[in-house]
Amino acid sequence: MADPPPDRTELARIRRFYAGFAPKYDRKIDRIDRRLFAGARAWVCSRAAGDVLEVGVGTGLNLALYGPDARLTGIDLSPEMLELARARALELGREIRLLEGDAQALDLEDQSFDTVVFSLSLCTIPDVRRAVAEAHRVLRPGGRLLLVEHVRSPNPIVRLGQRIIDPFTRRFQADHQLREPLVDVRAEGFVVEDLHRSGWGIVERLLARKVGGSPR
Repeated sequence: MADPPPDRTELARIRRFYAGFAPKYDRKIDRIDRRLFAGARAWVCSRAAGDVLEVGVGTGLNLALYGPDARLTGIDLSPEMLELARARALELGREIRLLEGDAQALDLEDQSFDTVVFSLSLCTIPDVRRAVAEAHRVLRPGGRLLLVEHVRSPNPIVRLGQRIIDPFTRRFQADHQLREPLVDVRAEGFVVEDLHRSGWGIVERLLARKVGGSPR
């Protein structure tokens, strides 16, 4: 049986939220990055190589962190976020193909990328498993999946706090607090090669590889 189509109502809700939030995004996320994700974006981007797809590229905050040889494509649901990413790319002199689209149904060819990056985007994408499956599809054999994300903490006290705020962040920011993308990464057949947890177990950095072939 085919998978049900993505929830268009939820996608529209997320798009509306980011239409208004886009101008504030960099300022808001900067505080969170410094307190919780210090070095995490650089860790992910420094391991990306070849033809690179960033899913949920947002305002392009990672553009300056990729190596000069990375051939970049970015996709995002929000046209307002993509406009800011275009401006940033122009300012940096960084070439990138930017596309509006749904991470759960990528309009991209099979096996067309060497690296797929999720950088604080799986917390918002409605169906994590579907997005990870799409990443697997567009990766070449031996390709890398890289992600940094806030996830469900193994610490019961911290996790309780996450459970308390989760209904509010999901409703007002489309931001899920209790996800475990590692489960979906393994379920889709990726081999996890590097995994780090920090920040009371909330912050996860992951490098996994699609089985088959050899890295380029």
